[in-house]
This record gives sequence, structure tokens and C-alpha cells, in this order.
Amino acid sequence: MNEDPASTQRRPGRVQAPQGAVLIAASLPAPLHSALAARYPIVDLADAALAERVRKLDAATRGEVRAIVSIGSVAIPAAVIDALPALGLVCCMGSGYEGVDVAAARARGVAIAHSAGANAAAVAEVAMGLLIATVRGFGVEADRLAGGEWRGNAHARRPPRPGLRGLRLGIYGLGAIGMEIARRAQAFDMAIGYHNRRARTDVAFRHFASLAALAEWCDALMISVRASPATRHAVDASILAALGVDGHVVNIARGSVIDEAALVDALQRGVIAGAGLDVFEHEPDVPAALVADPRVVALPHIGGASREAQAAMQAMTLANLDAFFRGQALPSAVPA
Repeated sequence: MNEDPASTQRRPGRVQAPQGAVLIAASLPAPLHSALAARYPIVDLADAALAERVRKLDAATRGEVRAIVSIGSVAIPAAVIDALPALGLVCCMGSGYEGVDVAAARARGVAIAHSAGANAAAVAEVAMGLLIATVRGFGVEADRLAGGEWRGNAHARRPPRPGLRGLRLGIYGLGAIGMEIARRAQAFDMAIGYHNRRARTDVAFRHFASLAALAEWCDALMISVRASPATRHAVDASILAALGVDGHVVNIARGSVIDEAALVDALQRGVIAGAGLDVFEHEPDVPAALVADPRVVALPHIGGASREAQAAMQAMTLANLDAFFRGQALPSAVPA
């Protein structure tokens, strides 16, 4: 037998449930991990070398796995999907599922589920915080205060910055998170435009047919689009140039959507005014130039890290799994 001895977890004396096992492919919150272990036999392979560890499982264990639980950034390639003959579901905790080889899953008839909208409010809160911080220059002003440049003298202040009232906010990706951002932006009396693959018929916001047109129009570009091969580096040097010297970019989606090298260059050359970032292209590695720049407000991917969002995402993950094993419709399936 060629089984990874640390991979399969069973409670002592537990009879394996007939529905099959759940493979855990990512590090999950402890409450969710415990809930999964209480419901199903689990095969815990939360490891960077997922494909290799799946390959090393014995055929019997591979044949037990009917569902994978993961997060969007973890790769679930065709090699993993094809190695699990009974696999019927890949379930991602969170809204993203960019790591899943969707084509391979569809070809095998494997459903994909996620936690659509569960963290939308929490991410929108962080998005608005970053927007305010970069537009109003919180990083620059905090550095001045810490460096002793300000002594309460009005003349020591820098020239006033634009406020948010009347600001033209361009939202790239008007999905669940984008809509939550738009609702909050309306409370600040911002003008709102957006770019989607298709115009929405249920909103009055201005639709732009291209990302370039949106960037030329807006004062601040908010990235809330889903990560995919089609959106990788969509915000490149040309989009940043269109945003302009007074423009700001905020990214709470995935780091891959921005060409990070182009962003560093745009900031260094004054092509744009600032950036608010909660996600990065090669997490957890962040370019030192971004961290050191006071015009950049950078956070360690905390958008969905509120207590409420975490509880909602975990509950939806369990609901998707429970429905799958009962033969019911998935509450939050990724549309075909």
C-alpha cells in the first residue's frame, strides 16, 4: 500500500459512512475542519504538493473521495480531478474558485460550488476603507505625523486633497461584492460607473463597454472582478496610464488582476496618485516598493476576515456539501 500515513483521518472505531469521503485541499478554519470531521470521513491533504500527495494515496482511498473542500487560490488541476474516480464536487470556501481547472471538472461532470456573496459586505467594508485611505492620503499624512513634520500649524499641512463627494468611482466587476461597494459609495455621493462582460439591466449606474473607457472616466478604479485567465493583468500599464496622474486604484479582488510590476512603475513615475491593496500577485510575497511607498495603503488580505463573513462562508460550505451528499441541488453552485 502506498498511502500517505498522515493523510487519512478517522475517529477510533468509526464505521465509514456510505456517502464517501471529503478531501481537504487547503488550510481551513478550525471550526470548519471540526465540522467536516464530525460529518464525513476526511482525507486531509492541506499541503502545497496536493497533486503529488493525491497520486501517492492508495487506490481504495482515492476511490472513496467524492468531494474536495478547498479555497479559490489553491490549485485543483486536472491531474487531481482525474485521480479521484468518484469525485462529484469541488467546494471552495469563499467566493473565488480560480484555482480549480473548471474545464477538467466540467468534462468529468464534477460540480463546482463556492460561497457566493457570503463575504461581500465584509470585503466591501475594507474596499471603502482603502478607497478613503488612498484618496485622502492617510499613508502620507501618517508618515508626516510620525516623522515630526506636523506641529499643529496650518501652514505645515500639504495642499488639500480631493474629497469623496462627487468622486467618479469606476467599479471593475459589478457582482455581489461590487454591488455592496456601489451601495456604500452612493452614501458618499459618488458618481458610479462600471465595466462587466455584459451590462446589467437592474442598475442605473453607467456601464462602460471597455475597461479602458472606464479608467479614462473615473477618478478611482475599484477592482472587484473575479480572477480568471481572462482577467489576469487586465489592469496593465495602459489602464493605469488611462487612470491618470490624479487617479487611484484599489484592489480587493485578486492580485493577479493587476500587473504588479506595471503598478510599481506607475507609482514610481507618478503615472497615478496612489493605490489601496488588500491582495497581491504572489501572496504572501509583496514587493518592497509597494510596502515602502506612503502613497500605497497595503493590507494582508483581510477583506473577508470579519467574524460574520467567516461564519457565513463556513456555513455555506457545509450547506453545499450536505446538499451534495443528499442528492439535492447545491445552494451555491458555480453556473455552468
